[in-house]
Amino acid sequence: MVTIKDIAKAANVSVTTVSRALNGYDDVNEKTRQRIKDVAEKMQYSPNMTARRLVTNKSSTIGLLTSSSFPSNPKDTFTMDVISGVNEYASYADYDMILFQSEFAKRQGKTYHQLCSERQIEGVISQGLAHGDAFLQQMEESSVPCVFIDHPGENETTSFVSADNAAGAREAVRHLVSLGHREIAFINGDDEAYISLERMKGYKEGLQEADIVFNEKKVRLAYFNEEEACARSIELLEEFPEITAVFCSSDLMAMGVMRAAQQLGYQLPDELSVVGYDNLVISQYTTPALTTVHQDKYKMGNTAAELLINRLQGKETKTRVIIPGSLLVRKSTCPPRR
Repeated sequence: MVTIKDIAKAANVSVTTVSRALNGYDDVNEKTRQRIKDVAEKMQYSPNMTARRLVTNKSSTIGLLTSSSFPSNPKDTFTMDVISGVNEYASYADYDMILFQSEFAKRQGKTYHQLCSERQIEGVISQGLAHGDAFLQQMEESSVPCVFIDHPGENETTSFVSADNAAGAREAVRHLVSLGHREIAFINGDDEAYISLERMKGYKEGLQEADIVFNEKKVRLAYFNEEEACARSIELLEEFPEITAVFCSSDLMAMGVMRAAQQLGYQLPDELSVVGYDNLVISQYTTPALTTVHQDKYKMGNTAAELLINRLQGKETKTRVIIPGSLLVRKSTCPPRR
């Protein structure tokens, strides 16, 4: 195995110079740095990460904390997209990523602090933890740096990444209004989660722009669950048959609405237009293909990892990043026909 001593001898420099050159220190002449890198590449040098971590006393490991390893609904690829984004940036920055789950930890009686200590985690990204999850409060109170995805938290050790949820919901309502819809219902997640509150805000703003009176009776909570959305939308459509469009706070719930409408004999989209939120992979394969608000899940994960690692490396970093989305118009919306 090639060592930095071998590189130092071949490049005719000290071992310290090789170490500082390969680790990016700026006190090494650029010509010398490049010569050392060329020698290292020619000798097929690969750094011993274990040794490096022993020297620096850092694990170079971050954690991605979710409520569970994979969603219960295989249609939901949201978490996998976030994982891809986190892993991509972590790999680029020479950090390892460990995926761990709050629900499993709770069943084992472990706290957030124990999870981080056992795995030598330097910092954590959280995604998909429910509002009120005890681990969220533990993260906010911990000295371990963390980045929240879709949960507002900003202090000296935390940052926050999310989509522009209110703007996305507003665009969805604007689209339906532009088609001529006035009776627009809303299937939301819950009444406490940050993204639900923001999407409700955007829904109300969209109605207000069009001089449509908000009616709380035409809003149902389905907790981001497809089956729940199906049941709630059947109730909604039977109680208010004048409804011609439904905006949903997730694609999964939109699929539940579409199934409910078909069970009630609606022709989609002629008799009911449906808009989702997320742009899950499967949304383009529904019948009809789902109009939805796209949010860049990969970028959310990638940005969260960048913010966290910058903080771990002592670099100046933002405490909040809001990523704009966009409306994708497909076949599930059209002008009202009744």
